[in-house]
Amino acid sequence: MARHIHFGLVADLRDIVDHDWPSIKPGLRKFLYGESDPVPVGVEDLSLLVSSKPHGPITTKLDWERLSAEEFERLIFTLISSEKGYEDPEWLTKTNAPDRGRDLSVYRVYTDPLGGTLRQRVIIQCKHWLSKSVGPGEVTLSKEQMKLWEPPRVEIHIIGTTGRFTSDAIDLVEKHNQSDSALTIEMWPESRLERLLASRPAIIAEFKLR
Repeated sequence: MARHIHFGLVADLRDIVDHDWPSIKPGLRKFLYGESDPVPVGVEDLSLLVSSKPHGPITTKLDWERLSAEEFERLIFTLISSEKGYEDPEWLTKTNAPDRGRDLSVYRVYTDPLGGTLRQRVIIQCKHWLSKSVGPGEVTLSKEQMKLWEPPRVEIHIIGTTGRFTSDAIDLVEKHNQSDSALTIEMWPESRLERLLASRPAIIAEFKLR
């Protein structure tokens, strides 16, 4: 390295970067800090970090490209089948079949010590979209298709996607949920699914999403 520094040519700089530095870097790092020396961190004051009391699972990007459309439906089916508070999950239609907007159905169950048990019928539509966002047209169509599955009444319609929702679709869902309609629409975009699965590592491992 001393020879390269002495000549100071562009080729010498490249040799330092490509050959000299990689060979001595591990040794320098090893003796940079002693066993009792403090290790630098990217936080100015650790007490501030502790006082914020961080908690909960760590959400990370999942490899949705590993899944086919059918595997994505199976993942959602596994999620609702193993979760407390969900009963009678069904997966009756084939992937990409003309299913009138229904991929999965389940009952969401709430128990109130005074009011008793409430069971809400949930219809879930799965969209394994990697490069396309769910727009207002898809939301409107899904909402209308729910009428084809009554009776019994559908109280909740979930649109789950490995992509996202457009701003117009979000506005449409929010306005609908503020209306007097008996149907509630829930959006499960990529970010929400990643939060849900962060605390369920067994499902992540089963579908090899990481």
